[in-house]
Amino acid sequence: MTALAALLLLVLLLSLSFSLFMGPTAIPIKEILRALTGGGDTTARTIVLEIRLPRLFMALLCGTALSTAGVIFQALLRNPLADPYLLGVSSGAALGAVSGMVLGLAALHQALIPLTAFAGGALAVAAVYTLARSDGGLPPHTLILAGVIISSLCSALVLFLNVMMEARQLQGALFWIMGSLAAPVAGYLGPVTLAVLAGTGLSLFGAMKMNLLTQGDEVAASLGLEVEREKKILFFAACLMTAAVVSMTGLIGFVGLVVPHAARMIFGSDHRLVLPAAAVLGSSLLLLSDLAARTLLAPAELPVGVVTALIGAPFFLYLLKTRKGYWSEG
Repeated sequence: MTALAALLLLVLLLSLSFSLFMGPTAIPIKEILRALTGGGDTTARTIVLEIRLPRLFMALLCGTALSTAGVIFQALLRNPLADPYLLGVSSGAALGAVSGMVLGLAALHQALIPLTAFAGGALAVAAVYTLARSDGGLPPHTLILAGVIISSLCSALVLFLNVMMEARQLQGALFWIMGSLAAPVAGYLGPVTLAVLAGTGLSLFGAMKMNLLTQGDEVAASLGLEVEREKKILFFAACLMTAAVVSMTGLIGFVGLVVPHAARMIFGSDHRLVLPAAAVLGSSLLLLSDLAARTLLAPAELPVGVVTALIGAPFFLYLLKTRKGYWSEG
């Protein structure tokens, strides 16, 4: 286990290095190191400090949040196909963002679109929680059904708003929906970081409780766990992280679905190991995916959500063909 953990950390460090030192604009390593200390060429300093470092930081936040949230939802719902977007957070955030674009809020201040996206995600979560709550509890099947209903409603409203948008607005909305780590709003990074740290901390603190929840509510309750209270804490922690990062990056699919499975394949089912492993793997995946998005078609840029989807779909085909019994284990 120690060797595997060291290997994961090495992969993360290499991913960070590749993301910082490589890009569509070739910059000598010496110039990058000088830029990090505030010296060197002005152009190199601008690219490193204002473009690459913010994207690197957002990749770390987004990879950690989506992967951790994916682990939580798969444990709470006891469903191997659960991901952070299953319960309507992404569709609500998309509705909030597109609504802000239609209203022209982006012209007033660049931070207003992330704010409307976060508000949309938060309202969708509140609606799902209200619909799913039954006798003070959150039954998994009801939660999934409520999430599907709210997601469908929000997606329909997004399509309706798309019809009302001008061509330029529609292009911006489409790019946002496909996901990107480009140009994170500087003043918004602090609150997003706090949300991710809070959610990750709550999940790590509840890792042992998640082990019990995967055994079923009755078993967990018989072992002294306050099942419904812990489910609500974990549910809102995962939703908070997801809404926070999605409001900044748009919809980046497959990370919260693929990475938890990869972490369990390496470390087994103990969430005390799976959660930190998923955070490291998710961060590495986003760093490398963003690097590919920036460089494959340079000077044009791919949405990073396209890259993660191209990685995630073959991974699930691999699971389907080689590990058919895995789905009954999850």
